Amino acid sequence: MTRESRQQTDRQWTSLFAAWLVALSATLGALFLGEVMGMAPCVLCWYQRIAMFPLVLVLGLGLFPLDTKSVRSAWPLAAAGWCIALYHCLLYWGLIPKGLVPCSKDVSCTEANLNLLGFISIPLMSWAAFTAILVLLFLCKRQDSHE
Repeated sequence: MTRESRQQTDRQWTSLFAAWLVALSATLGALFLGEVMGMAPCVLCWYQRIAMFPLVLVLGLGLFPLDTKSVRSAWPLAAAGWCIALYHCLLYWGLIPKGLVPCSKDVSCTEANLNLLGFISIPLMSWAAFTAILVLLFLCKRQDSHE
């Protein structure tokens, strides 16, 4: 393996590892909020969890040994989660009418249960995590196409 090829492989591994770390952090954060703090997730949060939790496994399995084909499996999950998280943010910010809120009467998708620094909501954190994962997956795949 040439030095340039090795550096490219290292960059791909680093991108995939960073995406895995984001997915793991988001998963542990969601579990902490639900199980430790007792915050029940809304319907949209459940859908985002369904997209995020498997990413930890899919991306983790792609790391040892490095298998950039795992990006192909992770991309649809991350893209679906990103769309749901964006929709959730738009609902939370009041940009989508309340009549289109899919939540139950028990847990509201638009209620401010937790705000970090006064403006960072749970939907925004989810959207940021999915955005970071998608960018890192793109970087990993882009480096793969340069081989």
